[in-house]
Amino acid sequence: MLKNLAMEALGMGDIGSVVSADDYKHTDSDDYVMYEEGEKIYFLIKSKTDEYCFTNLALIHLDGSSAVNKKRLLNRYSYSQNIIRDVRLETAGTVDMDVEIKFVLGDNSYSIDVAKVYLNQLRDLYKALVKIASIQRENSTYYQYAQTSLNTASSTVSRATNTSTPEEHFKEINWYAFNWLKYAHETYIRKDFSEIFDRFIEQHNVINTSLDYETIVQER
Repeated sequence: MLKNLAMEALGMGDIGSVVSADDYKHTDSDDYVMYEEGEKIYFLIKSKTDEYCFTNLALIHLDGSSAVNKKRLLNRYSYSQNIIRDVRLETAGTVDMDVEIKFVLGDNSYSIDVAKVYLNQLRDLYKALVKIASIQRENSTYYQYAQTSLNTASSTVSRATNTSTPEEHFKEINWYAFNWLKYAHETYIRKDFSEIFDRFIEQHNVINTSLDYETIVQER
């Protein structure tokens, strides 16, 4: 406990390590991955207090308050409901022990410190998140276009002469609008980014996944 308190006092308690694929099963995040729904872990960062688990469907964040307190809060943010933006990677200086990846996911801002020995792996995550952010941004624009075009078409049709009764006319417009929005949602609200993670994330042989902070200090 004294060691954990000392690490926090030095500001080193939250420096994370990248977990290798072979060790995913030993993490707490693994228990919350929806394997039954085709979910798969692509990248996992573990610190003394937190786990950041990037799957093809969501970010699973196990949020711990301190290295001493074992209580954690489970947060799950699906990519279909949370747009990624402002992805940045801060590399280490000469005397720094960590690198930092920063991004915004929905309404949540993240700044994750990772030991600098994992910089190559973190570059892969950075590229994947940048690509996902680009796709989400473009799809969001197209989805807005689809909604605008529907509103324009509905307004035009409602003013046109129609031989059907008002009730039938309403049903026709409503049915078309529903199917159009359903099509737009299925086309432009993407849930699964397996293809992107497969393209950018390499399964590195992560050396020393149980890297502790004494080792990090020595490497400094």
